[in-house]
Amino acid sequence: MSTQIKCFRLFLSLLLGILWVNNYANQPDDSVNLYTPYTKISVPPGESVDYNIDVINKGKELKNVDISVAGMPGGWNYVLKSGEWTIRQLSILPGERKSLSLKVEIPLKVNKGNYQFKVIAGGFDTLPLVVNISEQGTFKTEFTTGQSNMEGYSNSNFTFSAVLKNRTADKQLYALMADAPRGWNVTFKANNQQVTSVNSEANSTTPVIIEVKPPEKVEAGKYKIPVNATTNSSSASLDFEVVIRGSYLMELSTPTGLLSTAITAGDVKKVELILKNTGSTELKDVKFEANAPANWEVTFDPRKVDELQSGKEARVVTSIKADKKAIPGDYATNLEARTPETSSKIAFRISVETPMLWGWIGVIIIFIALGSVYYLFRKYGRR
Repeated sequence: MSTQIKCFRLFLSLLLGILWVNNYANQPDDSVNLYTPYTKISVPPGESVDYNIDVINKGKELKNVDISVAGMPGGWNYVLKSGEWTIRQLSILPGERKSLSLKVEIPLKVNKGNYQFKVIAGGFDTLPLVVNISEQGTFKTEFTTGQSNMEGYSNSNFTFSAVLKNRTADKQLYALMADAPRGWNVTFKANNQQVTSVNSEANSTTPVIIEVKPPEKVEAGKYKIPVNATTNSSSASLDFEVVIRGSYLMELSTPTGLLSTAITAGDVKKVELILKNTGSTELKDVKFEANAPANWEVTFDPRKVDELQSGKEARVVTSIKADKKAIPGDYATNLEARTPETSSKIAFRISVETPMLWGWIGVIIIFIALGSVYYLFRKYGRR
């Protein structure tokens, strides 16, 4: 009986030894580890995630490590590289580490939530990774701006910056259109060129500049400028708002509208001017300037108009003194009324005439000449 017990004990010991050896043989080799500091990342749909992963050989022997990715969600794409090469296996010296780059492309059509996958160092280690999709995925176009409203005057140009996002899986040609009020001018610019449409690659962004110019005599108030980016399969819109505080406009003329006069060389000619405020905002500190021929003098009375209400007019007298040596002919003198906001200019034509004294002197010289000829003819004509 004791012999049987001894045999049973020996068999049991051998069996336990075999099981222990087999279990130990199936244990993974922990001399190689995978490491990345970012094991859970939150991103929106359509983005890409770049992982830097270290493969560390803590052992005392050279290790050939098979590298793979498992559990990647359907429709997700990835690229696994070391340096410039797509790799499947690494050879690592004892005590060294190699770097991997894993780029994961997340599709646009994806549900919100957590997605798990893992990087495997075959027979050594497994690195679990989690990507949190922060919002429900869409297949659409987005048109956004950081500043959608501006304020200014009727002679202002309003420039808005926007970003067109193609959140689709295909390249798109977007037609750009604006539904502005009548008389408003809206232009689009992309890549420093004026355009009516833009090409946008899949899941890319395109900066767009929108320039808005109101009509010259637009009334004060708020104006909406809807803008659309449209394709056959997708579209997006954006509303801009322009607030017009008023218009600065003036008109410089004469009471009769006649912009010409005559003057004698060296004399002074007074011309009455009318300045009208044709805008919707009060004009302040209106100054007058002239561009006259050389050696001519032009003065204004008054020299400036301090205030001029909308729809009102002011009368100004300009004194023009011609050069005393000016020869007969037509001369141009530009007269201008100016404020920092607006200006008005007229071209005044001035005819210079010969003085009457010189005319009479010319007549006298002619009579003297005729008299001299008659005298000579009478005296010497009979010889």
